[in-house]
Amino acid sequence: MDHRSKIHGHIQAAADELLAFVRTSESSHPERWVPAVQIKDALALNFVAVPQQGHQYGPKGWLFAVLARILEDQGHLEHKKVGSRAFFRTRSAA
Repeated sequence: MDHRSKIHGHIQAAADELLAFVRTSESSHPERWVPAVQIKDALALNFVAVPQQGHQYGPKGWLFAVLARILEDQGHLEHKKVGSRAFFRTRSAA
């Protein structure tokens, strides 16, 4: 297996783990919509995305956003926004 395939496999595994977390969290939320901030905080998915010499004001949720988008594109996760807050839930029934 080449490096690209291995990296993509790891990214898919991380996305699958995110999906499992959302699925187990849904029962605690109205209409199964889990707040994105809760997901990012519980899984500690906020990271700094610039080199140490670069400038970024605090960690960001870029990794969470990438994983969530992968799952949306695969039809496993859906997203909604209410004001400035984002929510996610799985597409399959709980």
